[in-house]
Amino acid sequence: MNLDPATIHGVPRPTLPPIDERTVPHMLLRQARQRLDAPLLPMGEVHWTRADAARATARSGAALREAGVARSDLVASMCPNRIEALEVFLGYCWIGAVSVPINNPSKRVQIQYYLENFQARLLVIDAQFISVLAQIHFGRTAVRGIWVVPDPHGKRPGDLSPATIALEPYPHDAGQVQQEDVRPSDTLAVLYTSGTTGPATGVVRTHGHYVLSGAYSAQMLCIVESDVLSTTLPLFHINALNTFAQASIVGCRAVFHEKFSASGFWASAREHAGTVVYLLGAMVTMLLAQPATAAQRAHLVRVGLGGGVPVSAAHSFLTRTGVDLVDGYALTEVMVIISNPPGLRGLGSLRWLRPGFQARVANELEGEVEPGTAGELLRRADEPFAFSNGCFGLPAAMAAAWRNLWFHTGDRVVHEADSSFRFIDRMKDAIRRRGENISSYEVEQALLSHPGVSQVAAFAAPSEIAEDEAMVAVVAQPGSRLNFEDLAAHCARELPYFAVPRYVDLVDDLPRTENGKVQKFKLRGAGVTPGTWKRPGEARRNAAAEP
Repeated sequence: MNLDPATIHGVPRPTLPPIDERTVPHMLLRQARQRLDAPLLPMGEVHWTRADAARATARSGAALREAGVARSDLVASMCPNRIEALEVFLGYCWIGAVSVPINNPSKRVQIQYYLENFQARLLVIDAQFISVLAQIHFGRTAVRGIWVVPDPHGKRPGDLSPATIALEPYPHDAGQVQQEDVRPSDTLAVLYTSGTTGPATGVVRTHGHYVLSGAYSAQMLCIVESDVLSTTLPLFHINALNTFAQASIVGCRAVFHEKFSASGFWASAREHAGTVVYLLGAMVTMLLAQPATAAQRAHLVRVGLGGGVPVSAAHSFLTRTGVDLVDGYALTEVMVIISNPPGLRGLGSLRWLRPGFQARVANELEGEVEPGTAGELLRRADEPFAFSNGCFGLPAAMAAAWRNLWFHTGDRVVHEADSSFRFIDRMKDAIRRRGENISSYEVEQALLSHPGVSQVAAFAAPSEIAEDEAMVAVVAQPGSRLNFEDLAAHCARELPYFAVPRYVDLVDDLPRTENGKVQKFKLRGAGVTPGTWKRPGEARRNAAAEP
């Protein structure tokens, strides 16, 4: 059953550029021609007009060319929300190279895996992260150059010993180069997301996917030229990169903040006259935990994108701040195609399918189930290049995801009689904590490197604020006496902060199937018990920290 939401809710299809112009160079040049001196964004001390963005992109492309980066080459970057992060991303797109942003909190194990997996030729890294590279075995990678973005406070990067690759300063003074004849089908970026049965996988996104995602997201949020888009989300995530596309396509302004601060959020939005904000479930909870003040209504924000926000929190947020949140269902592989119009939410509801897409709910035999019955959500699009091109280097995974011409999300939903969709649970073995996708495999591998651990299973447990918390069940080595604080400290050395387990259960054995696979649904069902160790202090995490 696929009712057309345009006839039910009056939702129009967005105006899309011609298919051959759905690329980043076309997107930038179109705006530069139409609105040459119109402001695009401020970031730090830098302010870009539409023309500035095109010129900076051409300079970045020229510097990459001079460094030997060719079309289709992969280039890694590890940079916080600074203008250089956008410059290099756009520069890759300009010359047809492929961007691979690395999650900034990544540690040695994750970075080694990423660099070996996609074999990038160049690494662009902020000076504050240089020490993380000291133990990377670059001989296993294709990296032949490292550009260092200087620390804004003047700190010098440490040595890269024992690595043999010389550090070079980020080039700010390159000439300009003509854009490549990039096509919508060309790969724009490889974005690493949660691993399920293995390490994190790289999702291949095309130029066409990126431009379409920006256009559909802008239409979903009703963005117009007078809007100011304000985001604190990091530029190594598709959410913030998509914000830039929205601003570039519509012709409005965008503001990228250095990080999220619950105490300073509204003052920052007010300072930059923000009208659209981008929030995750945990961020909304942190904002609501702040004392109620008049400043929470002294702003120009009219709407927010609030993915994963509990219904009760969304209503409280609207009552206190006057800001309505639009929720949407999306994966890194697929843009937001199901969302709620502002003011319409329901418990567990994804709401309605957006024009231009198709969805169905299927059983294990791919047959469509009756309304009101739970099944796996399958999706496809009317427009070409609207979804990802699969997983990097994993053609079998792509074939499995695109069975019978439908993309299989791995999520269990219900299609209601009124044509809305209601989320039930995840079918995939993944954990989503405070906006970050956590690979249970990577958590397990980190714990298995501890000498006292014999077996481990990582899974999602309910969070006190929103989304999930990481929980592990651990079997000790015979004769070993495990210390919980020691396990947590070990994980903190091996994993990004958001992936360190909140809960630990010490068990005698893990439940398994006849062929030896761990039955994680049993562990999730047991959940947090009186005997579960809870890492202290996490619930009172500094509200100024990133979610």
